[in-house]
Amino acid sequence: MAKAKSPPALPRKTASQRARAARLLAALKSRYPDAHCELDWTKPHELLIATILSAQCTDASVNRATPALFRAFPTPADYARSTPEAIEPLIRSIGLFRSKAKAIHATCNLLVERFGGEVPRTMEELLLLRGVARKTANVVLGNCFGINAGVVVDTHVDRLSHRMGLSRASTPAAIERDLMALFPQDDWCLLSHLLIFHGRRCCKARGGGCASDPICREFCSAAANAPKPRRKVAKKRGTSR
Repeated sequence: MAKAKSPPALPRKTASQRARAARLLAALKSRYPDAHCELDWTKPHELLIATILSAQCTDASVNRATPALFRAFPTPADYARSTPEAIEPLIRSIGLFRSKAKAIHATCNLLVERFGGEVPRTMEELLLLRGVARKTANVVLGNCFGINAGVVVDTHVDRLSHRMGLSRASTPAAIERDLMALFPQDDWCLLSHLLIFHGRRCCKARGGGCASDPICREFCSAAANAPKPRRKVAKKRGTSR
């Protein structure tokens, strides 16, 4: 993937911290060789819109709504010519659909008026769009254009960053900078996919498989506190006298 300049003055990390991060990255790459963005899209503006819709919402629910939405509005210009009220019925199944419809309409208006209907390729320009913060911008830059400007920090990445000793920070921005300091820039986009895959499939907020998972046993603090699986003890057959 292409590189973008890192922000200055990232937190300092020791050689042992970076070595541990490298072991974790290798383990996750081996476990999830097909890790990818789980939002469905074919064009950059579709991923931008899907990511806006995914705020406080699951990717699965977004993917159920977007096929009809993308058919009704094939281009940013189609959204811009429409109204938020016309967008709302197509995303009514998604939380906060009214505010998200307004954000999508305003964003596509700006795409048309300022960027010729194209999704911009810089963090600074993407942050001008309504409903777009660093997380959304990182999703678009990394997955659409191969630009590693930062690391996506969603709820899974937040949780695993703390459990796996990657960050003690309390805000997504600070967690992101810890991750950027620990991992090679070429892997920033993939790193978020790997952590999200592991968070959804194993190291869950509740009822995860941390106690029995090799990656969690080495890296995750939740593994030490998770209830150990009970072993089945075979009943001894009574001896007849």
